Parts: sequence; structure tokens; C-alpha cells
Amino acid sequence: MTRTARLGRCGVLVLTGLLGAWLGAATARAEDANKADIEALKKSLAKYEDYTAAVRDLYLSTVGCVYYSGEKIPGAMEYPKGAMGVHFVNVPSIGKKLDPMKPNVLIYEPTKKGLKLVGVEWLVPLTPDVKEAPSLFGQKFMGPMEGHYPLIPKEFVHYDLHAWLFSDNPNGMFSPTNPNVKCSKADFPMLEKPTMMMPGPM
Repeated sequence: MTRTARLGRCGVLVLTGLLGAWLGAATARAEDANKADIEALKKSLAKYEDYTAAVRDLYLSTVGCVYYSGEKIPGAMEYPKGAMGVHFVNVPSIGKKLDPMKPNVLIYEPTKKGLKLVGVEWLVPLTPDVKEAPSLFGQKFMGPMEGHYPLIPKEFVHYDLHAWLFSDNPNGMFSPTNPNVKCSKADFPMLEKPTMMMPGPM
């Protein structure tokens, strides 16, 4: 190998190393920003640990505690075995501009001591002006899918993103279900079948 070739190769290696380091630093900065935003979100939602505060702010309960068996159905969303819990939905906020600090849904787990805030969810209806799947915190929304019948009409085709802010989830913070959340203490446990996927921007 000639001296020029060796220098060229070294230059490429140095450039590759610098580019890798820059990309790694950029990813770390993005992750740190997301962590900071998530911590700010958790603090802003702390008042909803009392579900009556949620009701006063028009988060209204769907009553049923939703859980999934892990069943896989062709053409349907895939939900790992676990629960989604009891949803408190702020209906007036749905269809408005997506706000990372104002989730459309608060998720509670029924316990012996009452309802425990475990997570949140954002809902984005599929409308003609939606050109791509929405995303928050570096996470792409699931969908589009039918509404979660019988609690939500099937005609409500939408995208959604869950975040288990207040309960550890072995499947990850943004998994749609959480095996650590149970519906065994619920008055109305609801075993749902996977929601059907619908055509639209993915």
C-alpha cells in the first residue's frame, strides 16, 4: 500500500469515527431531550393521581378495564398479553392539535386502594389531512386502526400512542399493553380482541 493510499485510508477511518461520534452524540441529546420532556409531563400530570381531579378536568371514565390475551389475528393490531387498564378520555381534546403535554387519555389500574394512575394515551383521528403517522418523543403512533369496540365505536379510525409513565413495563414505556397492570380488581374487566388495522398512511 502506498503512503498516499495509507493516508487516504486513515482519513476515511477518522472521518467515519467522527461521523459516528457525532451521530451518537446527536442520538444521546435527543434521548436526553425526550427524558426531560417526559419528566416534565409526569410532573404536570401528578395532580391526576386523584381521579376526581381528572373528572373535574373532563376526563370521563369508560368504566371497563381493558386487557388482552396476547391473541394474534391476521389483519389486526398486535397487543402483547397484558392490560390497558381503565381509560379516562378527554373527549373535547380529540381532533385538536397534538400536544405532548396534554394526553387525550389517562389510564388507571383498579387496586384494593382504588384507582391508581399508571399511564396516558394520545389519540389522533384519521382524517384526509393526515399524510403520515404521527409521532411523539421519538415514537411513531400505532395505527391506523378501528375504534376499540364496544367502548369506542369501530368507525372511530385512529392512531394511538401509550406511555406507561407511572408503572414499569417490561415491554417498554411505549408498548400498548402492560403485563404489570391487572384488571383483577376491576368491577368491569373487559377482555378485548385485537383491533383491526385500517388503510391509511403508515
